[in-house]
Amino acid sequence: MNPTADHQLNSSDPAPELVPTAKSKSGREPAAHGIAKFLLAAWNRGWLPGLLLAIATFTAYQPAWNGKPIWDDDNHLTKPELRSLAGLARIWIQPGASQQYYPLVHSVFWVEHKLWGDAPLGYHLVSILLHAFSALLLLKILRKLEMPGAWLAAAIFALHPVQVESVAWISELKNTLSGAFYLGSALVYLRFDQTRRMKFYVAALMLFGLGLLSKTVIATLPAALLVVFWWKRRKLSWKQDVQPLLPFFLAGVVTGLFTAWVERKFVGAEGKVFDLTLIERFLIAGRVIWFYLGKLFWPAELVFIYPRWEVSGAVWWQYLYPAATLLLLGGLWALRRRNRGPLAALLFFGGTLFPVLGFLNVYPFRYSFVADHYQYLASLGIITATSAGAALLLTRWKLWRQPAGNTLCLAVLAVLAGLTWRQCGIYADSEILWKTTLARNPHSYLVENNFGHALLQQGQVDDAIVHFQKALEILPDYELALNNLGQALLQQGRADEAIAHFQKALKIRPDNAKIHRNLANALLQIGRTDEAMLHYQKALDLLPGYAEAHNSLGIVLAQRGQLDEAAVHFQAALESQPDHAKAHNNLGLVLLQQGRVDAAIAHFQKAVEIQPDFAPAHNNLANALLRKGKLFEALGHYQTVLELQPNNIRALSNLAWMLSTCPAAFVRNGTRAMELAQRANQLSGGQDPVILRTLAAAYAEGGHFPEAITTAQQALQLANFQSNTALADMLRSQLQLYQAGSPFRDTGQTNGTANPGHP
Repeated sequence: MNPTADHQLNSSDPAPELVPTAKSKSGREPAAHGIAKFLLAAWNRGWLPGLLLAIATFTAYQPAWNGKPIWDDDNHLTKPELRSLAGLARIWIQPGASQQYYPLVHSVFWVEHKLWGDAPLGYHLVSILLHAFSALLLLKILRKLEMPGAWLAAAIFALHPVQVESVAWISELKNTLSGAFYLGSALVYLRFDQTRRMKFYVAALMLFGLGLLSKTVIATLPAALLVVFWWKRRKLSWKQDVQPLLPFFLAGVVTGLFTAWVERKFVGAEGKVFDLTLIERFLIAGRVIWFYLGKLFWPAELVFIYPRWEVSGAVWWQYLYPAATLLLLGGLWALRRRNRGPLAALLFFGGTLFPVLGFLNVYPFRYSFVADHYQYLASLGIITATSAGAALLLTRWKLWRQPAGNTLCLAVLAVLAGLTWRQCGIYADSEILWKTTLARNPHSYLVENNFGHALLQQGQVDDAIVHFQKALEILPDYELALNNLGQALLQQGRADEAIAHFQKALKIRPDNAKIHRNLANALLQIGRTDEAMLHYQKALDLLPGYAEAHNSLGIVLAQRGQLDEAAVHFQAALESQPDHAKAHNNLGLVLLQQGRVDAAIAHFQKAVEIQPDFAPAHNNLANALLRKGKLFEALGHYQTVLELQPNNIRALSNLAWMLSTCPAAFVRNGTRAMELAQRANQLSGGQDPVILRTLAAAYAEGGHFPEAITTAQQALQLANFQSNTALADMLRSQLQLYQAGSPFRDTGQTNGTANPGHP
């Protein structure tokens, strides 16, 4: 806001004209002067500084271009079950379908996934583009308001490091998208305020509505506009200023109340942690304001998750924050007749921050009362006032738009851009983010848990367990850390310990479907199948569309021979999540066992289409193709499995069987078959009768009948020991062939073995 009440310097005033220069002998101006005129005209029209600002913004954020998804990005980016047109409809009509009910944001994510899938570059470039666009909208608004230092304010907003969290964190598209609509609505409304033409009013209201559908925090816009009008006109008119904004206020209140309900019902913004007295909420609000002011003027030690303050009405010094805020407001109010700008800036700042000052429950207050992204738009008030003050001061010193003044401004911007560049680096991936955050906030249960989760995803199980345990030392009843620790222990085969942690987590959060499923997985690992099935079903009762639980329960039913029931659950998983590769593979296995080979092939093909490196699905597809006599296709998929997993025992055995026993001579290759079968036998420990049967067939195809006879006899002995009558009968007939000096030809190609799914 302009710090002066009456004298306003128009930052868009044209620069002094160039002194005419002598023309060349040809009558033309020198090329250098033509270029200078062109650049000057481009600068005055505004597009050249805008282009330079956009380039500077993209450059400052370059370290974040390829930053991997962090924390809850996977929940914000379009879930598999929402990637269809029906899923897009659910985003709009079903609160809870997406991480938060900001349907326009999740619709943009939906479109982005169609364009570039899971590749992070596109998501980051869109956020940076929106941020740069918002800076240009701010420049346009400030010039319309005839604010001094408009370009400086826009550049500071674009390059200030407190904005990194909003721009580099994919999930915060809701900030950059809603911010663009916020500023776009403000710009168009200012046009309406000048012309009173209804088309501008309608356009401004529509843009505001789109912003609310992106993030309801922009509900403060009409109040911000009233502050601007008060600053410009000294007083407000009910008819001219307030009345036209009533629909804006109404829309903001309605959507804000709806968001508060969603936060409580679907996100969890309720409970003991939010039981704050009114006095405590005022203490929080006062401290929040000074915290954000401090980070704007001295952006050091920026942290992704700041420590959560211990707030108490019994601690005297905590009253200093709200007292200082009231004192500052009182002082600026007393000075308003001389200069309304500072008061207007502070009112804009505090009013825009109101939703996150502590008076309303916001889920992240569980672990911190402050976050850099909360002041994305609120910072505009302070940045604008500071830039205007700097421009007026430099004008008084006769340095504004002079080399010395320009150098000083550029130096400030260079420092901010450098800090932004450095801050972007911590958003490279989850491990770097949480490691850096933990160094600056070492007593956060949330950070310890999330760092452990990042390590667990990378396979560093021992290190992950250490951090989960530290999280539980800080907050013993933290159900997410209990669940994560259980998963880590389960990966180490410590199922009994894992079960204890899952059960404790469920005592705290009995309505958590994922914990029920994890407990079921652990129970299954130690053979408590009936109990596992109960928890899978409980998970589905809580979350009927939980694809992973459907898939896991289907596997258990299939292993019990209940193929029809298993197929129902695999199909339910695919209805909820059409690109669930494991469910396609598992349904294919059931169909194959039911003799529905063509249908099985379709699902195996879909599985490898979704996940090209899914080796078990390639193996199963090869087996099914072999049954249909599609030899070359089967051969190709077996080879794909071995390219992906050179030591895949089943693929080694299956391919060796095909090369040994295929009726088609052009397929058989005894030497290669023996090599594959010997490796499979070695990897399996030499005690698998099916693999020994394959090795015997390979020896026979290679003409090594004594070895074939010995190996077949060993396989027969193991089959009898295992009471595998069917296999023993086949081995006896094949052994007779080898004793007669004949290889075996499998006209039905029955040796292919399926790879079972995993819960």
